[in-house]
Amino acid sequence: MSYIPTPEQARELVMRYNREAFHLQHAETVSKVMGELAKKYDPDRVDFWRTVGMLHDVDFELYPEQHCVKANEMLHELDVDEAVIHAVVSHGYGICSEVEPELYMEKVLFAVDELTGLIGAAALMRPTGLSDMEPKSVIKKFKDKKFAAGCSRDVIRKGAEMMGVELGELVSMTLEAMKA
Repeated sequence: MSYIPTPEQARELVMRYNREAFHLQHAETVSKVMGELAKKYDPDRVDFWRTVGMLHDVDFELYPEQHCVKANEMLHELDVDEAVIHAVVSHGYGICSEVEPELYMEKVLFAVDELTGLIGAAALMRPTGLSDMEPKSVIKKFKDKKFAAGCSRDVIRKGAEMMGVELGELVSMTLEAMKA
């Protein structure tokens, strides 16, 4: 019988398959952002959103070339609920997965995954980090293709489009969620 892990159980799973501090921190960040945004969009399912955010890259460190494919296998073997697996696998849509984000939560994950990386990189460049960062600073870094070049601007734009929000609004809500 499948189950939906709690955010704490999801963290334990991520730590079982990932050792690099960067990957663990990214999972924590995406989980917290998803939890904050769930308060706005789906307040009865905050833990579900956090769990999906935590697990989204569960396979990345071990299987970077088979990202999302291996997550699908791993989470099925662990008897994780199909709704969690679909959400996790769909965050790689068009990149490493053909599973399309359908639920709004899945579209949010698709959008914020890359964006949290860009915002995190921008925060590292500032003496005050995130604390007083403004959305316009993030947009400026977004436009600089050489800055955090590994963060796909196309994915972020497509995610905002899927969510039905302007890029600036996505940046603003993600930044606020990261500060919270």
